[in-house]
Amino acid sequence: MNENNNTAKPIETLTPEEFAAKYLLVLEARDAATETPDDYFVRNQETGKLELHFAKSTYTALDEDAKKRIKGAFLWGRNSGCWISRCKEPNLYDAERVAKSLGLYDAGKSGERLSYAEQMERKAERADRRADRYEARSEAAYKQGEALQKPINDMHGDIAFFTQPNINTSAGRAFARRRERMFAAFDRGFEEFRKSDYWQGRAKTARATAEGKSLQDKGFVMRRIKERESDIRKLRKSIEEYESFIPALDKGETPRDHNGWEVRITRERVEEQIGIWLDRLEAKLDELGFYQDCLDRLGGVAFSRDNLHKGDLLIISRYREPVRFFRGGPKNFTYEFTEPHMRYANGEQMQGQAAYAEIMRLVKEAQV
Repeated sequence: MNENNNTAKPIETLTPEEFAAKYLLVLEARDAATETPDDYFVRNQETGKLELHFAKSTYTALDEDAKKRIKGAFLWGRNSGCWISRCKEPNLYDAERVAKSLGLYDAGKSGERLSYAEQMERKAERADRRADRYEARSEAAYKQGEALQKPINDMHGDIAFFTQPNINTSAGRAFARRRERMFAAFDRGFEEFRKSDYWQGRAKTARATAEGKSLQDKGFVMRRIKERESDIRKLRKSIEEYESFIPALDKGETPRDHNGWEVRITRERVEEQIGIWLDRLEAKLDELGFYQDCLDRLGGVAFSRDNLHKGDLLIISRYREPVRFFRGGPKNFTYEFTEPHMRYANGEQMQGQAAYAEIMRLVKEAQV
């Protein structure tokens, strides 16, 4: 065996100046290839929205049409210092189209997707802060209305003030102008009271969102479960169809969809779309699990067509008076109103449909 082949190469030692001279250009070229440009767009996984990042000089150089398209699909985020899409996943098509039309670099994704429970928790926190702001605006408007109407209210009982005719003297004209200003302020006070009622209504809605009242309604939760199950079925069907395209593409053939139509698509585009759908499927499964947990906490679904009979009197969440069970399906049932006036023109009792989850209690069993 040749001893020269086993001889280790000497370790190369370089001074900082020699290292920089030898490798600096290589490192700079690598960093330039991987560095994100100043003008780019990114998909924020945490918020589910698209963000546009570019310098103010870049925005100033855009024409009015481009600025109009940005403002139509994005809102300026003062805290984040970027343009944030109005819509969120999976409705980012228009926002991405605007971003790509501006020639911005696609920086991919940032952050980590929150669980649906965490998203709902943040939604509740934002709604709570929003309710506080609305209540403060309502209170301020109410106080402003009281202040505007106070001069007239203080004059109640002074008959002369309200019945005094306009006298064409300097003092009479001054009194008339003062009284007109007081009545005008009184009218503006009603506008402030209406504004106060408006903000109070907004605060009430926001407070209900913060408290999660809708999640305490079995009917609401059950409808959300049905929606997620439908979305999951559609996504799985789409993924299976696109996966069926891959064998044909590998053979150099044009794939066909379930209707037999040729689909002009590349394998890269197929894999990209499957990846998008898999992300959405993961999110929908997470949402489904969240609503199923909510339903379990509410006691689940106690009634079905197996334990109900035609003529049973029920109380459902959407209606105050009892309704009569007419017939049942796998998930929903048909009921009849019991009030005499709830009839069609032909005299038959009006009917409606509801989910079994909306049944609050059984009032009276039918006589079999």
